[in-house]
Amino acid sequence: MNFDTTLQPPTVEKSPFQLKIHDDIRIDPYYWLRERENPEVIDYLERENDYYKKMTQDTESFREDLFEELKARIKEEDNSVPYFYNDYWYITRYEKGKQYPIYTRKKDSLTAAEEILFDCNVMAEGYDYFRLVGLNVSPDNAKVIYGVDTESRRKYTLYVKDLVSGQVLDTKIENTTGGSAWALDNQHFFYTKKNIETLRSEWIYRHDIGEPKAQDELIFHEADETFSVDVRETKSNEYIMISSYSTLTSEQQFLDASKPLERFKVIQPRTRGLEYSAAQYKDSFYILNNHNDAKNYKISKVALENPGLNNWEDLIPHNENILLEDFEIFKDYFVITQREKGLTAIRIQNWEGSVDYFLPVDGETYSLYGAYNPSFDTTKFRFGYTSLRTPRSMFEFDMETQERELLKQQEVMDRDFDPENYVESRVWATARDGVKVPISMVHHKNTVLSEDTPFYLYAYGSYGATMDPGFSSSRMSLLNRGFVFGIAHIRGGEYLGRTWYEDGKLLKKKNTFYDFIDASKFLIDSKMTSAAHLHAAGGSAGGLLMGVVVNEAAELYRSVIAAVPFVDVVTTMLDETIPLTTGEYDEWGNPNEKAYYDYMLSYSPYDNVTSKSYPNLLVTAGYHDSQVQYWEPAKWVAKLRDLKTDSNVLFLDTNMDAGHSGASGRFDALKDVAKQYTFILQLEGKLD
Repeated sequence: MNFDTTLQPPTVEKSPFQLKIHDDIRIDPYYWLRERENPEVIDYLERENDYYKKMTQDTESFREDLFEELKARIKEEDNSVPYFYNDYWYITRYEKGKQYPIYTRKKDSLTAAEEILFDCNVMAEGYDYFRLVGLNVSPDNAKVIYGVDTESRRKYTLYVKDLVSGQVLDTKIENTTGGSAWALDNQHFFYTKKNIETLRSEWIYRHDIGEPKAQDELIFHEADETFSVDVRETKSNEYIMISSYSTLTSEQQFLDASKPLERFKVIQPRTRGLEYSAAQYKDSFYILNNHNDAKNYKISKVALENPGLNNWEDLIPHNENILLEDFEIFKDYFVITQREKGLTAIRIQNWEGSVDYFLPVDGETYSLYGAYNPSFDTTKFRFGYTSLRTPRSMFEFDMETQERELLKQQEVMDRDFDPENYVESRVWATARDGVKVPISMVHHKNTVLSEDTPFYLYAYGSYGATMDPGFSSSRMSLLNRGFVFGIAHIRGGEYLGRTWYEDGKLLKKKNTFYDFIDASKFLIDSKMTSAAHLHAAGGSAGGLLMGVVVNEAAELYRSVIAAVPFVDVVTTMLDETIPLTTGEYDEWGNPNEKAYYDYMLSYSPYDNVTSKSYPNLLVTAGYHDSQVQYWEPAKWVAKLRDLKTDSNVLFLDTNMDAGHSGASGRFDALKDVAKQYTFILQLEGKLD
């Protein structure tokens, strides 16, 4: 089934706008699409949506059936693994046919009566978008702080609910991150407020729930526009921590949680390039840090009473081959999460040093991670495991006896599902500079890899974010139809350590793009697929990747899906009023400096659209997106429509009710997946 090419795509007016810096002039004909409230902008977005709908109307019934197929694999009536904290068991559950979670707890025992904290299905009524975050129960278990966003711009309003009376108190604090930190007096809490224009997390305030109408006291203002700030409690609840952070630098302050009216103290004043995060145990801080060029980090210890850098004592030294990612403190044990050759390992030690071992794990295409472990005085450590063919599994591991128990594995509601029906592997492509780039992949055992095999290749490649392999029940709809799914672990992430990230940012950013292109060529040259059957996908900064890839190597792909793509790099990074811009100079560079401007301009997807052939393209946007403003994909599509010379399809699908993460309901989100899968399945002639 082919797309209806007789329909004419939308056109949009050009209104040349001059942008000048460094004696360079750029003319942007679609700059005016930034005018959010302009009826002509709304009209254009809706015309693009209408065009997409009409062009794909012949596949509507298939798309609906595919959505039901995806939905049918999800256990609708489901519970989370209960966890015990401060005398209560906490459980999140879902009811059949309902989109949102229900948060509950039970006193002392799992057989006790259920207390419903929040039924988000009720709370979401009347809203196109709803998200509840930041549940934080007071030390006396009598109150809970929570944040609500009904716009999808990640601006949360904080409320406090009295869990004894069930009433919501008068506290109402707008434009926050949704997070909070309780003092031990059960009356004061600290929270982070955002800049309403840039959405930068900028201020820490203290609130007194006994005086909800009083002016909250400003505790800290993060004045540096390249930094953001947050506040949290330590695991022991004995201290409250304020963290200021940028891409390259961090600073932490601490306060005795029993003395909320006192002043915070700095652990170590910020020093450019020094990153650290501290966890408290007894009278010491344990600090993950990169001091003395420890690129892959090390763990140090220091006394609370004198915590400055000069007193840090290294416990786990730096290793150039092993990336230390995280650690967790228990009363008797110390748990370290580390990565070597792309694979995560969990190392367990006791405080005396007489115990030191790793959790046993097999394979090369898995994700291994510490789960939520709020209890301090326990020998039980919870961790999660998943692989490209193994559903998400939650284990409880006894660090003393070294016995493990499977608490829960994600149920796939498909009687034919069997992990043994799928083959997972890791291969290594050679980039143009000789560097080996790993690709994790999975396919059905009956799929024969050849030039005729459809291949869905995904990547991200920014901010040091590692896209670890994991199971997806939705992905089975591709694998069962003969697709291979792959993740290219390109530079810009931290899959192969901190250097892997540093070699894919700033003036080395093009390595990210070249790695993906060269990984694609490797798959084609290895006859695992061909350009006629290779489909690429990425979102946000991964959408930037997609934008560069189609400019640089369009001939390698049958189609490209760019979700909420960051494609207008130069203009965005020059506009300090746009959310996130100033805090990202250490990632992309500051284009107010000519060297960075020239480099960005050389790859910015929007600035490099030319008159040539492009693959079939599906581009998505969110009208309320606070991370990538809707006008970036809208401008990009408009320019592509004007210049591209091919007859391939180009769609812009804008969710007018949502933001960066799309729809908020667990089933509504699957509709977006169904749209994307239908797009590539139609191109492959697999609508059956």
